[in-house]
Amino acid sequence: MTAARVGIGGPVGSGKTALIERMLGHLATAGIDVAVITNDLVTDEDAERLRRGGQLPPERILAVQAGACPHTVIREDPTLNMAAADRLERQFPGVELILIESGGDNLASTFSPDLVDYWLFVIDVAGGDDIPRKKGPGILQANLLVINKADLAPYVGVDLPVMLEEARHVRGGRAVLSTVCRNDEGVAEVVAHLRREVLFR
Repeated sequence: MTAARVGIGGPVGSGKTALIERMLGHLATAGIDVAVITNDLVTDEDAERLRRGGQLPPERILAVQAGACPHTVIREDPTLNMAAADRLERQFPGVELILIESGGDNLASTFSPDLVDYWLFVIDVAGGDDIPRKKGPGILQANLLVINKADLAPYVGVDLPVMLEEARHVRGGRAVLSTVCRNDEGVAEVVAHLRREVLFR
């Protein structure tokens, strides 16, 4: 069985790693065999954070160092990530889902279809309610858009329902979900979406 490969992209600080941390608990509860690949510029910081969390055995979390703009190894030349995913599949033959977290990038970040079967893009409310209107490729092309830190909306002058509606509008009605990863709010819905759309479960 070949594992489904799901990309998770978005700007620095939007909550990609926090989302994965919370997703792992829900995936474990659902009995889904998972592994993770993180991408950083020249460190293994995100991988180490996930390993410290203890939700997966450390060997199920691999780190890829991009050494250049993060989109380079998820779009232009994804061979490092593809090799890491292949390694996880060889090492863990029962793995069903591999999450591939991009390094923090801008709204133009996208994943190569050679690398992932499905990908989601994470933005956060604190970045401003105009982000959906900027219509970057990450916003428009991702299979799922996640708007994180929804609890901060009142503190940064954002009307969350309007932001969600504008996001759905620019995406032509494609999936948009809101989360507060810190409090595990909305993460179950993200996992349910992936189970339905990617794992067909």
